[in-house]
Amino acid sequence: MPVTEIKKDIYWVGVVDWNIHDFHGYSKAPQGTTYNAYLVIDDKVTLFDSVPAKFQMDLYHQIRSIIELEKIDYIVCNHIEPDHSGAMPFLMEKIQPEKVFCSKMGHRMLLDHFHQPDWPYHPVQTGDSISLGKRTVQFMETRMLHWPDSMFSYIPEDKLLISNDAFGQNIASSERFDDEIDLAMLMAEASHYYYNIVLPFSPRVIAVLDEVAKLGLEIDMIAPDHGIIWRSNVPLILEAYRDYAEQKPNKKAVIVYDTMWHSTEKMAKAIAEGLMEEGVAVRIMHLKQYHHSDVMGALADATGIICGSPTHNNGIMPLMADFLTYMKGLKPLGRVGAAFASFGWSGESLSVVTEWLKSAKIEVVEPGVKCKNVPDHAKLAECKELGRQVGKAIVAKVDAEAAAE
Repeated sequence: MPVTEIKKDIYWVGVVDWNIHDFHGYSKAPQGTTYNAYLVIDDKVTLFDSVPAKFQMDLYHQIRSIIELEKIDYIVCNHIEPDHSGAMPFLMEKIQPEKVFCSKMGHRMLLDHFHQPDWPYHPVQTGDSISLGKRTVQFMETRMLHWPDSMFSYIPEDKLLISNDAFGQNIASSERFDDEIDLAMLMAEASHYYYNIVLPFSPRVIAVLDEVAKLGLEIDMIAPDHGIIWRSNVPLILEAYRDYAEQKPNKKAVIVYDTMWHSTEKMAKAIAEGLMEEGVAVRIMHLKQYHHSDVMGALADATGIICGSPTHNNGIMPLMADFLTYMKGLKPLGRVGAAFASFGWSGESLSVVTEWLKSAKIEVVEPGVKCKNVPDHAKLAECKELGRQVGKAIVAKVDAEAAAE
């Protein structure tokens, strides 16, 4: 990819990973992604972040199109995760920089990852700054957004925030900026990224946004380490991140299920009818058709999560166990849920799903519904009534939130 000048003498020198689908081992990335690195040409030439080791030669050629690597003075590591630091051993050998700036936790993690105690580490913390010549870099630690080492780099002269994983998306594109692609698609990908990576750290997101506001940082461009750079919609993505983090209730529910012989599927549809009768929008998702990260993406603006599974080997279907484990780790807040199940002879799945939902801090509407073999009209009526009860709980939560405001 050709390099892109994003500000005067500041260049995107990253790489595009067109074909990745398994992002960080747990999130589906059907549109690929980018690994963004940024080069600032000043009295002290500075490289911000790098790329996975397998793309180090791509990064090398990107930088060489602007400047010899030996002329780089500083490297800033905002985040030590291998997709942003994997090329560091190669870069250190080629560049031999004067200084490597990172957070204090980043220093420890660079040592843990690369076992190079002689690199010229210069740990920084919130409030520290360095001069590049005409420009200043101000550092802001953002611990657990989403790793302990994470930090922002802010260049006030250019009103530029280099934000590592925050505000990113998984989009492989020849375009670099938010005003060059469809905004609705971009916001959907930003939400999907948040709800599959950043969600567990939502309290930290609010704290960081509050700190940015308190410091009065003027930002007219946000350059994340994945995806598209924000230059025309900075207020929109800042507001969206606060909305994502606050997880305010909406009149929407996701029904997620697995099924063997379609009994659980029939139950899901009946539950959906009951929800809709209470004015709740519904999304039905079969786990053999949807990746668990897609379900979390749908849950972004949903208050209800209703899960169904047949009994399988005295437990639940493997894909449902996978989803429940995944969802619990992401710690969604303020959700209402319920369980439903079908079975042939033992029937444990209803209680298993119910306990999983409770362990994930979901407010469970009980009792759920279970059906032996194939649901008849009476059993489907029970399912529909469960949908109504969950719908009423969702509407009550939304109305209470509105009244509190």
